Amino acid sequence: MKRILQWIGLVVGILALLLIIGGITINARGIPNYENNAPELSFEYTPERVEKGERIVTMVCAECHRSEKGNVLTGKKLLDIPKAFGTAYSPNITNDPENGIGAYTDGEIAYLLRTGIKKDGSYAPLYMPKFPHMSEEDVYSVIAYLRSDARPVQAAQKASIPCQPSFMTKALCNFVFKPLPYPEEPIATPSPDDKVAMGEYIVHGMVNCYDCHSADFKTNNPLEPTKSAGYLGGGNVLLDLDGNEILAPNLTPHETGMGEWTEEEFIKAVKQGIKPDGSAVRYPMLKLTALTDEEASAVWAYLQTVPPIDNDVTQQQ
Repeated sequence: MKRILQWIGLVVGILALLLIIGGITINARGIPNYENNAPELSFEYTPERVEKGERIVTMVCAECHRSEKGNVLTGKKLLDIPKAFGTAYSPNITNDPENGIGAYTDGEIAYLLRTGIKKDGSYAPLYMPKFPHMSEEDVYSVIAYLRSDARPVQAAQKASIPCQPSFMTKALCNFVFKPLPYPEEPIATPSPDDKVAMGEYIVHGMVNCYDCHSADFKTNNPLEPTKSAGYLGGGNVLLDLDGNEILAPNLTPHETGMGEWTEEEFIKAVKQGIKPDGSAVRYPMLKLTALTDEEASAVWAYLQTVPPIDNDVTQQQ
């Protein structure tokens, strides 16, 4: 019996040593680098694309990348990133060739948006949204805007501050969150006449609503969003700018979600930031004023098709 206990102790000791060595290796290695296989893209920067790109960037990029002083996308410290992920800073995405993305090719910008791999092969951690389902036309529009002479993206010589990822973030990026595959075929934008399809596209591809409004960032499925845990049922722990926890609302058509809302109330909440009871929508949810009434209506139409989830997050705060 004593000999068996000695063997068990030895095995446990070896396993503990391996775990320690593995932890040290992951911490030292950090977030992995990958080969950049960006495609060659050729398209026109038309005024229509610049205008559409400005709307998309305003809704999904600007809040994180906007400088703390002025409407310039030179990056800042992200105060609403959970401490478990470390300290995060958004990078400069202006046209500056040294400090921003001015030296990126159009293909490299598209590759970063879709896969998370930067020009130098480094990987943008999980707090950087990825857009594997964004249509080709909308990707072109985002790039056209980023290349424009609009004030927010004009070249600014402000160096990006490196992020300080936590051990958990490093581990997740080594074993769980890997670069997403670049689409093999162009992705088409749904017809506006198909409201449900357009709404699903906005939720999955253009604005990524599901990312915050499902159960947890760590269990989201970016390639198959509907398979994310608690899909659109809310409960994901978000932070306001003071570090207070805010639970993402339930967007499903259940009475604990939006089951008793009207379409008009939903559009008003999304675009004006006012809920049916007259209270204001709280940060980190922003007023999506750049979303058209037709797009907001399409999102509502899609949400009516989502399986309802009984999750009253208001009782959990």
